Amino acid sequence: MIRGIYDWTMARASHPKAMWFLAAVAFIEASVFPIPPDVLMIPMILARPWAAWRIALVATLGSVAGGCLGYLIGYGFMDAIGQPVLEFYGKAGAFDDLAARFNEMGGWAVLIAGVTPFPYKVITIFSGATHLNPALFLGVSVIARALRFFVVAALLWKFGAPIKVFIERWLGLLFTLFVVLLIGGFYLLKYL
Repeated sequence: MIRGIYDWTMARASHPKAMWFLAAVAFIEASVFPIPPDVLMIPMILARPWAAWRIALVATLGSVAGGCLGYLIGYGFMDAIGQPVLEFYGKAGAFDDLAARFNEMGGWAVLIAGVTPFPYKVITIFSGATHLNPALFLGVSVIARALRFFVVAALLWKFGAPIKVFIERWLGLLFTLFVVLLIGGFYLLKYL
């Protein structure tokens, strides 16, 4: 099933309305879709390097808008479905404790999920479920998604097709290492 969705997504990269497909894929990927927008972005930028920045902007805006939908899903379904289930099992307090801890560091979670291979949709929904400050969620989402998509666009614009394998294989790991080093640096500054 995933392969079929992947093939369908790839076929849209050369379609005359590819930008609309990219916006739609970025939007639904941020809340429910399993295929990341990079799958469309990469061939689109390789075919039209002059449009790299516009493609990255469309992916960023679509993803952030989809992240807001994910937030609303978490916010609405947690109250309607999740909370009664937790109360039935006597665990409502446990979720409240987890939500409080998450909201202390929630901005970092959104940043990490926004730039690394970790599914961004999980954090968008969880952010809504825990009622993470919406302005913080939105601000960090814009930064994280722009960083991810504009770095991909810049690499493809500068190096073209030869960088494609590097992006697909190593960029997620490099983003993850960057975030670990960034958080580690803040941790060291705080406690040294």
